[in-house]
Amino acid sequence: MKIEALPSPNFNDRKHPIDMLVLHYTGMETGQLALDRMRDDAAGVSAHYMLWEDGRVVQLVGEDKRAWHAGVSKWQGDEDLNSRSIGIEIVNGGHDWPLAGNVLPPYPEAQIEALIELCTGILERWDIPGSRIVGHSDIAPMRKQDPGEHFPWERLARAGIGLCPQANPAFSPTSDAKAKIDKAPGLIGRGLSRGDAGKSVSRMQTMLADIGYDVPRSEQYDEQTEACVRAFQLRWVQDRVSGDADLATLQRISIVEDLFRRTSDEG
Repeated sequence: MKIEALPSPNFNDRKHPIDMLVLHYTGMETGQLALDRMRDDAAGVSAHYMLWEDGRVVQLVGEDKRAWHAGVSKWQGDEDLNSRSIGIEIVNGGHDWPLAGNVLPPYPEAQIEALIELCTGILERWDIPGSRIVGHSDIAPMRKQDPGEHFPWERLARAGIGLCPQANPAFSPTSDAKAKIDKAPGLIGRGLSRGDAGKSVSRMQTMLADIGYDVPRSEQYDEQTEACVRAFQLRWVQDRVSGDADLATLQRISIVEDLFRRTSDEG
């Protein structure tokens, strides 16, 4: 793969081994504006790579260095994710620069093909578990929405990049995973939403936390819980991004938690 080197001054030394891959969209009007910002020492932001719409790849920071892309974030109990991760910025206006009719701009085929090739190479060089290949919205749900509900997570998983239940034909939810929802009181009909409280909320929070989300264990469906549910939907229930945990979302939370746990056990 041909990669153009356009170094950014915005990096420093890592404090932890690399065990994460974080995917972003640029969320700016043009790729050039995003590139210029990541190379501006006054901006204080960067990523290891940027992917143009036509599949061209730019490297701004060496993989062995700590780029500044994740910000305040947390995943599976870990912080300082900049020290732990490789960050890829994908040129896409996203929610900040939608098309006419508020339609999210697509990720072109050439761009996704290049992303798969780039990620495959990264995973060959570094030991990054599938459960730690994430979007910016996963690790900073109160602040971020990228790479968005239009991002093809399932396609990446089918190429061996990240986890997705639909992409693993050998995976079927265990009866225990189904039972977590089936036996939960108060879930028949409407699911859960902001303002709800009790054991059903606690059970959902525990499953989200087991996946990796920075969700409270408060038994209260509060703002942070709602943000974590929305982040989950952006990735795994992309046709219903609301922050409300309807029955389909609750079932998917249980299935994904089961997949993450079983994958971790196998590893």
